Amino acid sequence: MSKITLDIEDFKTLASETRLDILRAIDQKNMNLKDISRVTKLHETTVHEHLTKLVNSGFVKKNERQGHKWVYYKLSWKGSSLLHPDNTKVVVMFTTTFVIFIGGMVSILNMMNLFNVSKAETIARPNMNAMGSGEFFVFFPIALICLIFFCVFMIASIRLFRKNKSPKL
Repeated sequence: MSKITLDIEDFKTLASETRLDILRAIDQKNMNLKDISRVTKLHETTVHEHLTKLVNSGFVKKNERQGHKWVYYKLSWKGSSLLHPDNTKVVVMFTTTFVIFIGGMVSILNMMNLFNVSKAETIARPNMNAMGSGEFFVFFPIALICLIFFCVFMIASIRLFRKNKSPKL
């Protein structure tokens, strides 16, 4: 899991409540100077001064598009990780959930394939048992367990994601 490293300058930058308000405002969407000024109820020059310090510290990215009049600001990875430290947990939970889901689907497909093969063998040799050597009873519990874990992890992931939407600062 990647960690944020903060130096003395970063702490000085984050020491201002105004800068934290700006970070929270930018967290919602990309904004230009005027939008941030309106949300924080500060003068544009004050906001610009704070934004310059946030950009220099790496908490905010400045998005200047050539030929466009407005400059937009958005949170950088460092700023986003500061406001939402649990995002890594959410990504790991979603990844685990889908790996389990794929495992369950593979088990179900193997089970269906074994069922079709053993059915064909039964037609060819009528005295054989329809389920052959019992592989069905191995893959079915595995598939069922994987799908149950998938549901549990998906619900936990969604709850963690919704809880993590609000900034921690």
